This record gives sequence, structure tokens and C-alpha cells, in this order.
Amino acid sequence: MADAPDTGDREPDKYYRGVIRQLQRGSQRGTIRSAAGRDLPFVFVHVTMVGSRRRFEDLREGLEVGFDVSRTAHGLRVSVIRIPD
Repeated sequence: MADAPDTGDREPDKYYRGVIRQLQRGSQRGTIRSAAGRDLPFVFVHVTMVGSRRRFEDLREGLEVGFDVSRTAHGLRVSVIRIPD
């Protein structure tokens, strides 16, 4: 992805790979650490969940996920999360 440098390797199905580093259950926010070691924030209401598990409750710290990013006025943000089956 040209506008998302240094976020890590992609899974064969087009997503970057990372691990959920932090979750804030009350505000439904979190951070994913990319394979390259970059921390990328997300707000669940602005995330598209892909796959069979699509709820915030399906996320947990330490979970390996596929993700994609979008550029916002505040920098890169996670815009898609895929929990592997």
C-alpha cells in the first residue's frame, strides 16, 4: 500500500499483520502493533470488521489480526480488522 509505509508484512489475503497491543473497553478504542513495530490506533466505530467475528468483544489484547489503514487528519489509523478463523 503506497500511502502506508512501514506497517509490516501483509497476509496473503491482502491485510497487514499485527497484534492487538491495547484495548480500552469503555471507549471501544485500541492500538495494533504492526509486524514492523509501529503502533496504530483505532476507534471501533470507525473500523470495518471482516470475517466471521465482527464484534468489539471478539478482540483481546495479544490477538494476532489482519488489518488495513487509512490516512486521516491525525495520521494513519486502522480502518479494517480481520480476526483469522
